[in-house]
Amino acid sequence: MTSAISAMLGSMLPSMFCTGRYLRHLGYQVTYVRNFTDVDDKIIARAKELGEDPISLSRRYCEEFNRDMVYLHCLPPSVEPRVSDHMPQILDMIKQIIENGYAYIVDGDVYFSVEKFPDYGRLSGRKLEDNRAGERVAVDSRKKHPADFALWKTAKEGEPFWDSPWGPGRPGWHIECSAMSAAYLGYSFDIHGGGMDLVFPHHENEIAQSCAVCNHSNISYWIHNGFVTVDSEKMSKSLGNFFTIRQVIDLYHPLALRLFLLGTHYQSPINYSDVQLESASDRIFYIYQTLHDCESALSQHDVVTLKDTIPPDTVNSINNFYNVFVTSMSDDLHTPVVLAALSDPLKTINDLLHTRKGKKQELRIESLAAFGKILGNVLSTLGLMPESYFEILQQLRDKALKRAKLTEDQVLQKIDERTAARKNKEYERSDIIRKDLAAVGIALMDSPDGTTWRPAVPLAIQEQQLSIT
Repeated sequence: MTSAISAMLGSMLPSMFCTGRYLRHLGYQVTYVRNFTDVDDKIIARAKELGEDPISLSRRYCEEFNRDMVYLHCLPPSVEPRVSDHMPQILDMIKQIIENGYAYIVDGDVYFSVEKFPDYGRLSGRKLEDNRAGERVAVDSRKKHPADFALWKTAKEGEPFWDSPWGPGRPGWHIECSAMSAAYLGYSFDIHGGGMDLVFPHHENEIAQSCAVCNHSNISYWIHNGFVTVDSEKMSKSLGNFFTIRQVIDLYHPLALRLFLLGTHYQSPINYSDVQLESASDRIFYIYQTLHDCESALSQHDVVTLKDTIPPDTVNSINNFYNVFVTSMSDDLHTPVVLAALSDPLKTINDLLHTRKGKKQELRIESLAAFGKILGNVLSTLGLMPESYFEILQQLRDKALKRAKLTEDQVLQKIDERTAARKNKEYERSDIIRKDLAAVGIALMDSPDGTTWRPAVPLAIQEQQLSIT
């Protein structure tokens, strides 16, 4: 038997990166609504700058956002409503709020009266007396209380507008979300979220509006993600430290970025830096290389001939790992704990593949198959499962070469030069070549079969990591 989970979220990163997948993993049927505000002051201002229709501009931004979400392996929503397509629902909700005595009309504008809603502030913990005029909202002497907020705004020249009982205009920001969530999820649903900055006033106002229409309105869980900082400073255009997902994944694989984001609990601020991205990229290469090696070993055996049993140590290791996974994810999505827990099963796989003791273990292939399966399931739930281990390893190598500003032919030429230097006992020359490549994130690995290379954290960044620790 399955249960249903309803969720309303905006562009949440990283809260919804794996929430939907994990809930489905537990057997829930998930209805995921991700709404777009395609009409607001900032969009209108930007459209004027570009000489573009605001709705067309919004549509273009929405399409770009969706492309980014695909890059990052984010599941698509069940429905993706936009404000401009839901004016009838918005107008109906505003009418109902007025009829229920929670709003008033002033010169074609409609305001919600916060004093009529005694529970105002229950989400943020703020009291009405804490809301001083001029903070967040411009002072308007026509309002009955400084914290009253607009449900409908009178049309201004050159701005998009819709007809309403109060005259032409457009909706306020907060009413849009209440109307769209009610349209697809009803007035009571399970999860609602967004950034920490939306707790007040946006989500506080949503609660007031929805309860003004339906006094049984209720959200079971509110989840709010922390801000992104850059080298411990808040990311913003004014500081010049603002960049897009597209700019990041030009140099780093999208799944390395996803791993980096999941490495911080969603409520905490995420500190973006090259050090963190390099570490995430190195870590995810190790994960996929280990599983690729495991897959290659298994491909040499007929799965049909494998025994149904696995050693007790393997059973215990897998059970312990899975218990950590379920316990941590069920405890407010503690993805960093799950990522840390990957270390033990990955090490065991490498021991079984490469150490003398591991190669002699009874039911070794059966153990590899069991570890590969559980890790694949967990990675899938975290949205970190690639279509092919071989292909993503090559993609990660390509990104490393781009960061190093080298081609693979140039790296292979350096390997040949180093091999010749070692043959000629020019060990100093050999060490210089290795160090030069390591400095730009290319690690050389010697084996009886020759020398190969893999991406690595550049030496300078390794030194930064050491100084931090």
